Amino acid sequence: MKVAVLRAPRSFELVEEPEPEIRPDEVLLRVAACGVCTSELDVWTGAAGDSGFPRFPGHEVSGTVERVGSEVTGLEPGRTVAAWVTSRWFGEYVGVRAEHCLPVEGAPEQLALAEPLGCAVNAVELANVSLGDDVLVVGAGFMGALVLELVAMQGVRELVVADTRPEALERARALGATRTINPASESLPDAVSELTGGRGVDVAFEVTGAQQPLLVLGDVTRMSGKIVIVGYHQGGERRIPLAQWNYRAYQILNAHFREPSTILRGMRIGMRLLSSGRLGLDGLVTHRFPLEEVNRAFEVAEEKPRGFVKSVVCVDHGQEA
Repeated sequence: MKVAVLRAPRSFELVEEPEPEIRPDEVLLRVAACGVCTSELDVWTGAAGDSGFPRFPGHEVSGTVERVGSEVTGLEPGRTVAAWVTSRWFGEYVGVRAEHCLPVEGAPEQLALAEPLGCAVNAVELANVSLGDDVLVVGAGFMGALVLELVAMQGVRELVVADTRPEALERARALGATRTINPASESLPDAVSELTGGRGVDVAFEVTGAQQPLLVLGDVTRMSGKIVIVGYHQGGERRIPLAQWNYRAYQILNAHFREPSTILRGMRIGMRLLSSGRLGLDGLVTHRFPLEEVNRAFEVAEEKPRGFVKSVVCVDHGQEA
């Protein structure tokens, strides 16, 4: 089988490996698609450090069960699933624990990306958004759009989205934003103050992973409100106006989880919403690449050309005997 190996920064190579042997509690998954996660870009560029190569990134996957281990119940060959594992997803097959696989119902196989859905679900649940809240989402990329869709289900009053890309703001309006703001041409604090009668939003989600939004969140969030860090901050240190955040008694919530049970719970909720049609990814997966072009998938994720939201690597098994 073919698998993509990151030999050096910005350099994937496809290699042939034996088909994985599975343990009794695992399934062999025939991979259909694997999303390119922003958290992996620093690994790909080498910004996370140039030691530890070769590497096998990839964790946002969907596919079909090919074979099951002797202890596996509830999954059978031919079943379409979304799964979570920590590496080696950019390949044709992978062995994964059966309990980390979630059945896919009513959604295209290449759009069943349960892991990022689970991240967004866990972030919104951690924030405990309440009926009638005023909410701000800073960053309307892939994760920001998912957070936006989930918050819109909570019965909020104002759902404000800020981004510097006009097409991202247009998409946000289509997904339920009540007000969109481009901070490059309009003062975000002034706009939020006008919308909230000078009070500020109850909950602010930072979903960019960049420095600048951290400096303005305190100017748009009400006293004792919540600041939720969803963006994956990498590539150096960050500064925050801690004196202001202390004085205004903010609840600062880190919406990143490492416990498998929490990750899987969020994935299960996300897949229920996806399978029911309450949530969709069809307009958010904008760029698809074959396995042979995995390096290009990462290049586009870094470049973010106009119209870009999400890169997905799709595995074509059509040439197999």
